[in-house]
Amino acid sequence: MRRALPLLFLLTFGIQAYADISMPAIFSSGMVLQQNTEVTFWGWGKPFEKVSISPSWDPDTTYSLTISNQSRWELDIPTPEAGGPYEIVIQGINKIVIDDVLIGENWLGSGQSNMEWSANLGIENGEEESEKADFPEIRLFTVSTATADDPQQLLNGKWVKCSPEIMKSFSAVLYFFGRELHQKLNVPIGLINSSWGGTPAEVWIKKELVSEDAILGPNSRILEEVPWAPVRPGKAFNAMINPIIPFKINGVIWYQGETNVTNPYYYAQTMETLISSWRANWKDDFSFYFAQIAPFRGYGTDHVRGAVLRDQQRKTLNLVHKSGMVVTSDIGNLDDIHPRNKLDVGKRFANLALKKDYEIGDKVVEGPHYENHISSKGKIIVTFKNAGEGLEIDGSELIEFELKGDDGSWEKASAEITSRNKVTVESESVKNPSQVRFGFRNASNPNLFNSEGLPASCFTTEL
Repeated sequence: MRRALPLLFLLTFGIQAYADISMPAIFSSGMVLQQNTEVTFWGWGKPFEKVSISPSWDPDTTYSLTISNQSRWELDIPTPEAGGPYEIVIQGINKIVIDDVLIGENWLGSGQSNMEWSANLGIENGEEESEKADFPEIRLFTVSTATADDPQQLLNGKWVKCSPEIMKSFSAVLYFFGRELHQKLNVPIGLINSSWGGTPAEVWIKKELVSEDAILGPNSRILEEVPWAPVRPGKAFNAMINPIIPFKINGVIWYQGETNVTNPYYYAQTMETLISSWRANWKDDFSFYFAQIAPFRGYGTDHVRGAVLRDQQRKTLNLVHKSGMVVTSDIGNLDDIHPRNKLDVGKRFANLALKKDYEIGDKVVEGPHYENHISSKGKIIVTFKNAGEGLEIDGSELIEFELKGDDGSWEKASAEITSRNKVTVESESVKNPSQVRFGFRNASNPNLFNSEGLPASCFTTEL
């Protein structure tokens, strides 16, 4: 037995030292890597094994390490300016060759059904748009829907070139967003879609960040189970976001909120938690842009929960830096929770990124947002951000403004644009108004815009 032990050790050591290295599916042929930065490559193998990476854009340099006792390896590789295609060789005992690699701009799209929605499900001008979707330098990666109780390392998905047939089943909003970037920046674009219809925001956040929070925890527990999607905190994050981290992206676009209308009053805190935790996990202060959900009649009998959530989304802007919001009140459908105009949503997302991330254009790219208000002689004067060259009315008179007086009831009010960025609101039935709100119904269809034709966000000064 004593003679056999050294032999057993050698055999065991040999098995540990010589085994195939592997990598997650996000690193595969056809991928896009973020330009002009350091990209973290990672994978797995046996301890003591040496791993080297040789990118063809830097043929004289090889990056290498020896795998630690944790069996996971990471290497940071600098990337050049946009271009390609390139080849990357990862060498261990085995060799992994990743070819047709482009360098450009990567964005992640996430959320629920309005992000997931594809041309195959029905969008405006879907056939025409899909026929034009021949962009081999736009690469698409769709994360398969999955759940897990704990953070996972592997996921299903693959990179594909954008073609008319592929575009039909990909996120329409994310595609239109990426197409605008590709055409304006003239660089390859990588788009990662990790979305799931019907999911509340909580499933996209680490479980403990929700369940252990004094406010978010109790509110997450009232979410009712549904047959089409998970509702428990962390379930989608663990399986559909964590395996992507820390793949280098420039930013995130997010379209979600419809499911959280059932209990909307803490949505701003929920989103602040989601965004800050994602950035912390990635160790990257990337941009985060989100769509405000469109007005819809079906959000409940109290008639305001949809508006409360939209206002919470507006308030998220004040909690999170490097953020932006796309308002969709003018391109929604009051009778359909899935508005079919995805082109303008994608373009508005792209305009945010083009100006804020790439410094292209000098026009206002967000709709008017409430800034402050003052009371004066029985009237309330509201000041708006993002007025551009001036506020405008679509129609003959402003609608959807209300005032609240001492008796606590909201009354319809008349409103008038009185300067470039101010609206004066008054009502004969409210002599001493204390609060003002705008567009504050589930099915509101307001008509206040800025000079760029972008609609104003709903708001209330009460909550």
